[in-house]
Amino acid sequence: MASSMGLKLTYAMLIAIVVSAPLAEAAISCGQVSSSLAQCIGYLQKGGALPAACCSGLKALNSASKTTPDRQGVCNCLKSLAGKISGLNYGLAAGLPSNCGVSIPYKISPATDCKSVK
Repeated sequence: MASSMGLKLTYAMLIAIVVSAPLAEAAISCGQVSSSLAQCIGYLQKGGALPAACCSGLKALNSASKTTPDRQGVCNCLKSLAGKISGLNYGLAAGLPSNCGVSIPYKISPATDCKSVK
C-alpha cells in the first residue's frame, strides 16, 4: 500500500513538472498581449490621434518582456492577432513603437521571423 502511494505521488510530481514546463518558457499570454494593446486597434485601423492608453499598454508589455521566450511569444501573438484584425494598417503598426517612444527588438510586421527575436 505504501509503495502505491509513493508511486502516485511520483506520477503527480511528474505531471506537475510536465504541465508547468511550457509556462516557464513564456510568461506572457496572448490574452495579455491582446488586452495590453486593445486601445491601439482603432488607431491601427484608421490612423488619427494615437491614444495615450495604447502607448501605456505597449510600454507595459515591453517592460514585461524580459526574456527571449517572452519577446518571441509576444512577437508570435502580435502576428497572430494582426491576422485577425480587419483593415489593419501595417505601416502604422510598424511605426507604433517609435511613436510611443518604445524600443522593441523587432518590427511589428507579418513578415517578422519571431524565432530570430532575442
